[in-house]
Amino acid sequence: MLASLKISTFKRSVLCTLLFLGASASAYSAPKTVLVLGDSLSAEYGLARGTGWVALLEQKLKAEKIDAPIVNASVSGETTSGGLTRLPALLTQYKPDVVVIELGANDGLRGLPVAAAEANLRTMVTMAQQKHAHVMLVGMRMPPNYGRAYTDKFFGMYKEVSTELKAPLVPFMLEGVAQVPANFQADRLHPLATVHPTILANIWPTFSALIKAR
Repeated sequence: MLASLKISTFKRSVLCTLLFLGASASAYSAPKTVLVLGDSLSAEYGLARGTGWVALLEQKLKAEKIDAPIVNASVSGETTSGGLTRLPALLTQYKPDVVVIELGANDGLRGLPVAAAEANLRTMVTMAQQKHAHVMLVGMRMPPNYGRAYTDKFFGMYKEVSTELKAPLVPFMLEGVAQVPANFQADRLHPLATVHPTILANIWPTFSALIKAR
């Protein structure tokens, strides 16, 4: 009887271990919804559908066997104010695990106050974090003709928010792209489809660390 009891106890132990490992694996492999809140740089402005960096990111996630469907809520012309207005409903509807905020360029191009844009970014990050989402910021630079003081302050706001709220940051999504005029469409603002893989390469290291940590 003692031997039988020991075997029964052993079986229960093994069963509990297997159940625990199964639950852990299930939790790790559970889908992680990604919400991208951006402007025309993420909304495939002037591009064929499926050629922008967000679509390329979705393809890469599938290739890496990471189950993370993407909701691309980017809108051409979007400002940080517009993003802030739309974010609550998006968080409620999609309940994302990861939120990528790529906003600010239109604030800068319109010469809007940096302090206001920074406050909007801070509120959006906080709002998403309060919903238990991990947040990644995607930064932008302004052309030098906006003046050194404005461009430095604008570029620095992303770092300020990132450091304060512990949100990972891609400092400049157009690194290696903005320096070459031939990389852009006729409006000289929106990158060609051919350089969106470079944009993804700038974003992927920070993003992949975040999605794999969830």
